[in-house]
Amino acid sequence: MAVPVMAGYGVVIPAFNAADTIGAALNSVLAQTAKAEAIVVVDDGSTDDTAAVIDAMNLPVTVLRQDNAGPGSATTRGIAALSTPLIATLDADDLWLPDKIEQQLAYLGRHPGTAGVFTHWRTFRGDRPDLPEATSGAGWSRTTMMIRQQVVPSIGPIIDPPGGRGEMIDWIARVREAGLALAMLDNVLALRRIRPGSLSYGRDPARDRGYLQVARLAMQRRAQNKAGSS
Repeated sequence: MAVPVMAGYGVVIPAFNAADTIGAALNSVLAQTAKAEAIVVVDDGSTDDTAAVIDAMNLPVTVLRQDNAGPGSATTRGIAALSTPLIATLDADDLWLPDKIEQQLAYLGRHPGTAGVFTHWRTFRGDRPDLPEATSGAGWSRTTMMIRQQVVPSIGPIIDPPGGRGEMIDWIARVREAGLALAMLDNVLALRRIRPGSLSYGRDPARDRGYLQVARLAMQRRAQNKAGSS
């Protein structure tokens, strides 16, 4: 029996001062064995040459520009610009392996009751995604996510907490709290770049406040839900 494969996905890439990495990220999207119907980059108030790099590549990419508001705001705006039934998101620092989307499409085709699917990812530093000592794990993240468009309105926008970290943790938690099923593929299908200056680099007390805010919001929602059911 042939494996059902769904078509019709768009890509959203929020980008802030990503001139050094946006080209590689876009090339990893274009290299997918299942091609995107649309690619949207949201330039979140970059002050470097991010926009110029994209323009010079002369690719079929829509670039939206906004004042700096955070990756959650930029992702939300990009999703709103798409009409495809499926949406895949990618951080401008990161990369997809060529069959990532194909495997996610196949999974969602086999599991119509699943709202979204994520993949494992492997970390790398700088420009060396092939380093053998790189660590891997489950990527509950923007870079690995493929979500059904119909899910988004009921969950609401991706909210940027203080410090610019934790917005996807919060949004994924809200998807689960709504009773929607999310799946994780075991295969490593994305690469997470760690570099100085990126949101994922090291510990930063100011940026880490976002994680505390996310935990606080989750506790508040649980308390509200418990009160509403009593």
